[in-house]
Amino acid sequence: MTLSFLFWCTVVAAFISFWWTGDKVKSIAMAQVYRICKEQNLQLLDQTMVLRGVWPARDDEGSLRLRRRYGFEFTSTGEARSQGTVELFGFKLQNLHLDAHMLPENHDKFLH
Repeated sequence: MTLSFLFWCTVVAAFISFWWTGDKVKSIAMAQVYRICKEQNLQLLDQTMVLRGVWPARDDEGSLRLRRRYGFEFTSTGEARSQGTVELFGFKLQNLHLDAHMLPENHDKFLH
């Protein structure tokens, strides 16, 4: 076994681990967004989330973790598309942002 072979095996293993973890984080993000959209009577469009960014950051204990931001589209009326972003720090939801959107017609039942 050469040193070059070990290096490339390590690179491939790191890539597979990064992809595998990223897929798990994306599933967690999708579940959170779906739950929040359902609570707010919104429809998640295309059931798709797009990775917008990944960067390292330190948590409260000082450990290095990856922060990931995903973009998605949703609708409140069934016609107009609105943008949203969700940010996860490790496996935990850090931030969720929904662009301004029209309230659905049946939203009044929640106000009474």
